[in-house]
Amino acid sequence: MKKTRRTFIRNLAQGSAVVAFGGAGLGFTAKNYRKIMGANDRIRVGVIGCNGRGAAMAPIFAKQANTEVIYICDVDEKARTKGIEAVVKTGKDAPKGENDFRKALLDKNMDAAYIATPDHWHAPAAIICCAAGKHVYVEKPLSHNPREGELAIAAARKFDRVVQMGSQRRSWSLLTEGIQALHEGVIGKVHLAKCWYTNSRKSIGIGKPAPVPAGLDYDLWQGPAPRMAYKDNLIHYNWHWFWHWGTGEALNNGTHEVDVARWGLGLDYPTTVNSTGGRYYFKGDDWQTPDTQIITFNSPEATIIWEGRSCNQFKVQGSDRGILFYGEKGNLLTGHNGYTIYDDKGAILKEVKSNAVIDGRNTASPNEDLDAVHITNFQESVRLHKRPNADVETGYKSTLWVQLGNIAQRMDRTLQIDQANGHIKNDKQAMELWSRKYEAGWKPTV
Repeated sequence: MKKTRRTFIRNLAQGSAVVAFGGAGLGFTAKNYRKIMGANDRIRVGVIGCNGRGAAMAPIFAKQANTEVIYICDVDEKARTKGIEAVVKTGKDAPKGENDFRKALLDKNMDAAYIATPDHWHAPAAIICCAAGKHVYVEKPLSHNPREGELAIAAARKFDRVVQMGSQRRSWSLLTEGIQALHEGVIGKVHLAKCWYTNSRKSIGIGKPAPVPAGLDYDLWQGPAPRMAYKDNLIHYNWHWFWHWGTGEALNNGTHEVDVARWGLGLDYPTTVNSTGGRYYFKGDDWQTPDTQIITFNSPEATIIWEGRSCNQFKVQGSDRGILFYGEKGNLLTGHNGYTIYDDKGAILKEVKSNAVIDGRNTASPNEDLDAVHITNFQESVRLHKRPNADVETGYKSTLWVQLGNIAQRMDRTLQIDQANGHIKNDKQAMELWSRKYEAGWKPTV
């Protein structure tokens, strides 16, 4: 018997199979979905997750030409209110608030979803949205684990959806110019790229069991993750430092710089990955992931090093974060949408600066205009139905590199990688971290 809308929503709210209600179940096809968008090419967006990054990006989406934010979805009532108010402040109509984003997906007028949930929800939410016929802009990292990234690619291709990862540097014009110069041999063959991120984060303390705050749907917040009791030092940001939900500083921020390094070197996958570091600052609190970490990626072509310091803000090359390429004829330094070319003795040959004021440690938005250009690329890709600058497959590869670094860290050994596909070779124990355990009924499938 055909399900009614009310029955369908009730099943969604109960957390039944994550992607069982895919495109076919909703009656969507690529052809008729393009008709839904309408002749005016207006893109109607639903924002999923809007406490921090989402609250900053929702109004940026709303400000774009021929764009309307029609849903703000968050499991926390206060965050929903924050997101709605942020859109209204731009002079646009108030979007509808939803606790469960899956209910918003039932609206055929919704064309695209922007996902800024905690990491453990990124890929599952993207898969659900693709299956529901929506295009997706998902923040980095693409996934909590490599298998989810593979599934995200499969969903994007199966349902013929545009999926963009939020590695916005791929759309920064001056950075693109610098990478192009690199590819044209401005510093010769590159043998090494060093990336870094710095901050001065404080202790998160030891969490105490506490009642779930009013207005927070903690069960839905956990979603695909196996259930754990609520503690008072978890939500809204400290989940980053727990392996159960987060991915540490390496994927929280390192994904950006490693993506640029990989882009500059033209590498798909490394051959070996090693990681050293640990939780050295504020020992005794609940923070699980490294606060100090150095990941080394080797390949026959070159080496990439990522240095992460969550609790030591001393800058490298005068910048809180960046990438330095070392070549045969000189060096190229890039970071905040500009670049500098040096000769082999360190003299500046060319310096291209951006007028943009960028705060590399701002967790909401480093610069609104530079976020907007990546949104613009996503929207153009939706309208033209083409691959975006940070297509899901590009996002998967860059996310995977840093995930391999975390796996090497947790295994305390160097990983051997198949450079043809990025998979770990001859290490069953390490491959156990290729995926994760899921709450019953929540395992993503495509």
